[in-house]
Amino acid sequence: MAFNDEVAIVTGGATGIGAAVVRTLAERGVRCVINYASSADAAESLAAELGNGSIAVRADIAEDAQCTALVDAAQQAFGRLDYLVNNAGRTKFADHEDMAALDADDFLDIYRLNVVAPFQMIRAATPLLREGPASAVVNIASIAGVHGVGSSVAYAASKGALITLTKSLARVLAPAIRLNAIAPGYVGTGWFERRGDADAFDRLNRYIANHVPMGFAAMAQDIAGPVVNLLDPASRAITGETLLVDAGQHLDIGLSRRPGK
Repeated sequence: MAFNDEVAIVTGGATGIGAAVVRTLAERGVRCVINYASSADAAESLAAELGNGSIAVRADIAEDAQCTALVDAAQQAFGRLDYLVNNAGRTKFADHEDMAALDADDFLDIYRLNVVAPFQMIRAATPLLREGPASAVVNIASIAGVHGVGSSVAYAASKGALITLTKSLARVLAPAIRLNAIAPGYVGTGWFERRGDADAFDRLNRYIANHVPMGFAAMAQDIAGPVVNLLDPASRAITGETLLVDAGQHLDIGLSRRPGK
């Protein structure tokens, strides 16, 4: 890996995929700005655990001014910014067949964090990123945005929009900044664990493992590795790409046809 004391902002970096990305970057010598909205204890604990100067910064990135403040915090702490990982997101669980389960406010709420916030973060970070020798952004999309599956129609639509945003801005910001997206399938994180008890979560992981070609349910660390690989300057020829990281879930038609799962 070709990292050398760079700085990254990871939105939603205190838990789940974001925390796994932060740890993987730190292992490779990257200092992180661990963004959080409500997980203050987890963010501060993670920063202390890393012990490399990484900092935790609260910001609601659905608010444009707070995106600017988050970038300013990186500049004040480190004087540079090399990488941005737009990981923060939200959903509302609703069966795709139940069109009464979502209203306009649901769509707007999900789009605000899943699409508008990444755009605002990229816009705020661009001046600093342009100063670096090999800057890169990774947006965390989803298999939902590729195949129209997942927790709800609104979520799938938002992740499809994020994939298009990635392509559009990759064209605009080249060659100074590379933009790519990772599209995870099911990932065994707190999102699903909090929906039921431990036994239900275990059953869900086993169900996924039995229905994907690779035979296991992906965990946060399985997503972090590919994210860091796309940030690596060794991937300098990759931009505007969306990489499915799903243990082959997209190859299983039966699983993909269960949109509410």
